[in-house]
Amino acid sequence: MPEVTLTAPPPRPELLRQLSVRLDELIPGARVLAERILGAESRIDLVALEPTGRVALVLVGADGEDLELVGRGLAQRAWVQARLGDWLQLAPHLGVRPEAGVKIWGICPSIRPEAVAAAAELGPDAFGMAVYRCVHNGSSMEILVEALIGGPPPRAVPPPPSTVHPIEAPAFRTGLADADLGLTTEEIREFE
Repeated sequence: MPEVTLTAPPPRPELLRQLSVRLDELIPGARVLAERILGAESRIDLVALEPTGRVALVLVGADGEDLELVGRGLAQRAWVQARLGDWLQLAPHLGVRPEAGVKIWGICPSIRPEAVAAAAELGPDAFGMAVYRCVHNGSSMEILVEALIGGPPPRAVPPPPSTVHPIEAPAFRTGLADADLGLTTEEIREFE
């Protein structure tokens, strides 16, 4: 079995290509609409569309750029939200729903607690953060992605089949007769 080792990220175009292939792990069912588009004074690495019609912006950073991605992500989100109506006019067939909003994804090789706290303050529906790791698996290089906040819910694992058989409880019986209770005929009819 080949040994798996951590390795440096590939050149940026290859990194973005491989991350776009793995995007479904963060945003199930998403499809990439655009790559490297100019947004609010900088490039948005990936623009994707979630099955709900919400736009997802993916910003990829290097080590130590995690907190910067939070700030840049907010600026890009505001820029894109202001233009969603125009995008809808240009490409109505894409399925963009402006009322569904825009979610940001910041992806870095490491994310500090400060950046997680800042993104979490915005809420998991507004900002997601994930780490990527580049690994050599034999002769090939792979990128692994793990959501820290804002990712899909963990897949439910069905419980193992139960081998315990339920025991039927016997019918309730006190052994008392109507006469033992000292009830009148009218009182007994109330219970029927």
